Amino acid sequence: MSETPSPDSLLLRTARGAGWVMAWRLGMRVLGLVSTLVLVRLIQPADFGIIALATSFTQTIDGMLTLGTEEAVIREATPGSVFYDTAFTLNLLRGVSVTVLVAALAYPAAGFFADPRLGPVLLFVACLPLLDGCANIGAVDFRRDFAFHKEFAIMVLPKLCGIVAAMTAAALLHSYVAMLVGMGVNRGLRVVMSYVMHPYRPGLSLKAWRGLAGYSTWTWLLSLAILVRDRSDSLLIGRLMNTTFVGFYSVGAEIAALPTTELVEPLGRAAFSGFAVGRQEKADPGETLLRLMGSAALLTLPAGVGLSLVAAPLVALAFGPGWEPAVPVLRILSLSFTVMVFGHLSLHLLSAHALLGRLVGITLAGAAVRVALLLALIPHFGLAGAAIGVAVAVVLEQALTVGTALRRFRVGIGRVMRPVWRPVLAASVMAAALAGSGLGWSDDSGVVALMEAVAGGGAVYVLTLLASWTLAGRPAGAETDVLALLRRTVR
Repeated sequence: MSETPSPDSLLLRTARGAGWVMAWRLGMRVLGLVSTLVLVRLIQPADFGIIALATSFTQTIDGMLTLGTEEAVIREATPGSVFYDTAFTLNLLRGVSVTVLVAALAYPAAGFFADPRLGPVLLFVACLPLLDGCANIGAVDFRRDFAFHKEFAIMVLPKLCGIVAAMTAAALLHSYVAMLVGMGVNRGLRVVMSYVMHPYRPGLSLKAWRGLAGYSTWTWLLSLAILVRDRSDSLLIGRLMNTTFVGFYSVGAEIAALPTTELVEPLGRAAFSGFAVGRQEKADPGETLLRLMGSAALLTLPAGVGLSLVAAPLVALAFGPGWEPAVPVLRILSLSFTVMVFGHLSLHLLSAHALLGRLVGITLAGAAVRVALLLALIPHFGLAGAAIGVAVAVVLEQALTVGTALRRFRVGIGRVMRPVWRPVLAASVMAAALAGSGLGWSDDSGVVALMEAVAGGGAVYVLTLLASWTLAGRPAGAETDVLALLRRTVR
């Protein structure tokens, strides 16, 4: 069913795929920002709140029932039509389950939150997972074949149509109903495009359930473990401090995670396809992992360290006065999040080889450490303690994930250092230069200070990286991979 693999190297196919995923995420963010800027002038703030509450409620239940059927299809060497049909049927059953569960809880939730409008809104939002479950499973071939430009079209074009529909409805109704219209158009068109852009027509079958059950069960357990881990921060800060500090922490953590959400996660989505195809083509998984780590480190390390260095002026410029408590959170978490590029890629390698049981254990261990540190540090150190606790737990979890991947695929630590030592050195020199000049980790919140730090830090990083690469004899590695990709892109 899949197309013949391209003769390009696995790394270049993965890198191009990551570029399309990054473009998709950027497009979605830009469209979302445009939509928000227009809708805030047409709809009351309380209406935004009711939609946000309904979607958050639904997404929590939806996340608890994640199955990972698409990933199971991608990693299968030769999935036949029965395999695709079974994956489609499981997706449909999952969508029905989420829809029924959210609909059953709609009016009890409305009573709990003391807002009668929430019931009908939840009934509508509950239908969206059912729509998603009806999508053409054949479209997963776009990820199998690294045709991420088609996935880009399926995600971005319906989003654009949904925004137009929401704006039109908002101009006519001046109600939160307009946002529901936009959501419905977006999801509906996404399903339609999955059938228009791929010829496969799925049927109902559970004949291949044994081939999917093991992977999907572990994916579900992993999603639950991640849900517990990620929700512990806000819950404990809100319980031990108050909701105001939850807001400060959330802002700092969200900015600190930008290199992860905008660079590492798109790369990970494409890397999963690369690892799965590499497994089928008998490629060396360790070598592929190291090459991707080196290439990703070129961007993510300076981004993470740089966010920590300019935390104060960045928060002041982006959010204005009153958000100063978010600064230490950003400074601490952005440093720890830099290691996530290594753990995230290792996670996708282990997932592609169906080693999900180990990932569940690592995630639960990380969640336990995080909760223990939060309980111990928040009462004594407040938000800074919360950030330190999360940072330590993140580093521990990433180290365990990377260590598991290296042991499983027999990759020595010396091989890991070869592709990443130059980005690590360049980021360290950048941090030392900015800190020594007073531009880094400073409380100066001026725009000029931010611009000087960004320009100066970027120049120091690039010059140090190029100098160390040249002195090392320009070895094949991340730098040559990035240059080769840029040359292919320019052509």
